[in-house]
Amino acid sequence: MAPLAITSGSLVLALVLGLAAGILAGLFGVGGGILFVPTLVALGLGQIEAQATSLLAILPTVVAGAWNQRRYGNLRIKTALVLGVSSVVGVEGGAWIATSLPEDTLRRLFGILLLAVAVQLAWRARRMRARYADSP
Repeated sequence: MAPLAITSGSLVLALVLGLAAGILAGLFGVGGGILFVPTLVALGLGQIEAQATSLLAILPTVVAGAWNQRRYGNLRIKTALVLGVSSVVGVEGGAWIATSLPEDTLRRLFGILLLAVAVQLAWRARRMRARYADSP
């Protein structure tokens, strides 16, 4: 696929997206992929290129978020290392599968992931609301 043309509109969108991803990462501990991938696709990248670009783009967000959470005493380094090392193995397999699938299929699978995340967040919010409603 051809490189993404950097226009003033796409640059502004990238800056806003980066700011939003940083706020969400600091607030909820989420990565920017859920925001980055759909936006990069809308800007003209293919699904696989958007996913790969997103992986690199979230790196500074992850580092800054982890550093800040460490200052607050919230980071569990051993757990993070175990997850990180195992995810390196997983990402190799995931990248192989992603490049083997038709782009349409990959885009649909990503959409299903987004829906699953939305359902999980809504379910958690509902449970939390019910828990606090029952509290004295």
